[in-house]
Amino acid sequence: MSDSGTPPPDPYGQQPPPPPNPYGQPADPAQPPAQQPAQPNPYGGQQPGYGQAPPAYGQPAYGGPAADYAHWGKRVGATLVDGLVSLVAGIPAFIGLMILSANTTTTTAPDGTVASSSDVGAGVIVLIVVGYLLLIVVGIWNIVIRQGRTGYSIGKGVLGIKLINEGTGQPIGAGMSFLRQIVHLVDSIPCYLGYLWPLWDSKRQTFADKILGTIVINQPKP
Repeated sequence: MSDSGTPPPDPYGQQPPPPPNPYGQPADPAQPPAQQPAQPNPYGGQQPGYGQAPPAYGQPAYGGPAADYAHWGKRVGATLVDGLVSLVAGIPAFIGLMILSANTTTTTAPDGTVASSSDVGAGVIVLIVVGYLLLIVVGIWNIVIRQGRTGYSIGKGVLGIKLINEGTGQPIGAGMSFLRQIVHLVDSIPCYLGYLWPLWDSKRQTFADKILGTIVINQPKP
């Protein structure tokens, strides 16, 4: 018997069997690696295994809850806040219109012709024009640029809801936000039904949201 622990050669010329693989079955280079099974997540849910695509946004992620779609009431509240912001921006125009109305005289001729005349300076006209420009600029900045880039208009930020792309989970961009305002025309046909659709829709979407693939979720502004 050898002192080194090496087994003696087989007197019949046969090779000893190879040692067992401590890691399971021997690897076959012709076979692709087996798909790694999903590993348990110590924080709840299940992580996707090797080669598995992550779940799409809006679907249950790693066993967690589905997207928290914003309720219709919050969406209406955000719209009202945004409207109030626009009204504040347009205050100079309203003041100018009130001054113009107070200084306008209407007369009716014997033949029934109605004539109006106003005695206001150029400053009042400038006030009206500036007010309307502010209203337009603030509306574009708030609804198109700000909401498109961050997902939050001022109203949505106040109510803690966010506009995102359903597929990516990211803000939709200024161009898509502008297009969404135009597509909202579909929501008014017929009888503003599209604006009421989130009341019973599973994803709380208007017709415009469905056409453009957008959703509004509960997510407070950081």
